[in-house]
Amino acid sequence: MKRFAVLALMFAVPVGTALAQDSDPASETVHVVKPGETLGGVAQRAVVPRVLIIEANGLKAPYALKAGQKLVIPRRRSHTVKAGETGFAIALQYGVPWDAIATANSIDPKKRVKVNTKLAIPTIANVPSPPPGPAAKPGGVPAAPSLATAPNGLKFSWPAPGAVIRGFTPTGSRNSHTGIDLAGDMGSAVRAVAAGRVVYAGYEPKKFGNLVVIDHGKGWHSAYAKLQKVTVTKGDRAKAGERVGLLGDTGETKRTELHFEVRRYNLPVDPELLLPERD
Repeated sequence: MKRFAVLALMFAVPVGTALAQDSDPASETVHVVKPGETLGGVAQRAVVPRVLIIEANGLKAPYALKAGQKLVIPRRRSHTVKAGETGFAIALQYGVPWDAIATANSIDPKKRVKVNTKLAIPTIANVPSPPPGPAAKPGGVPAAPSLATAPNGLKFSWPAPGAVIRGFTPTGSRNSHTGIDLAGDMGSAVRAVAAGRVVYAGYEPKKFGNLVVIDHGKGWHSAYAKLQKVTVTKGDRAKAGERVGLLGDTGETKRTELHFEVRRYNLPVDPELLLPERD
């Protein structure tokens, strides 16, 4: 049975954040406002500038808080650009749109990022909501997703026939994993889960190895990583089921596998929520 609780991760709270029962702004990434709290007080105890909390949450003047309101506490993250890295790959790694990273660092998002540049990675709070989920079964358990519930009218299929050997764990959780890993034979075909335009086809040196990313429209992307070989070119129009690469063991891996991700506005979504049930 798939877990549909992760759908909540695509709402205004960033992927992977958790709420502690006894919240402490000094360490938490999401703070639940208590009666009488002010923005200035939360910022002081969080040791985070007030303006960053305002920007991360899209707050409007006079910045009055309400009890029970959830505030993103934007902890600072940084990334030093390594040789061969692209803005797209960095954005994919952190689950933050490249335009947002570029804006936060006052650089041109259209230019190639320079090696050894230290980038501040912003926290993204306002993320478009997902399409309505399937109805719940008796007892409150959500029904399994099907092709009919796929976003944007897309009909997703599995990228490879192998078993899931590692599932999705939200970013920010312990041992987070922003996609699923599928077992398979070296050199077997990896196929596009839906039609779209290839926006990345090449080698990403830090983590993903040989990587293909397909844009399906309206913010939805699928990514196929750790490939032995890429068989499409950036700019190609891929058909649903078309081969995009060969299953391999490149990148950060110790075994032959396909690392597969689905993202909306570059934020990771559990692929198994969108793929059809297997027999």
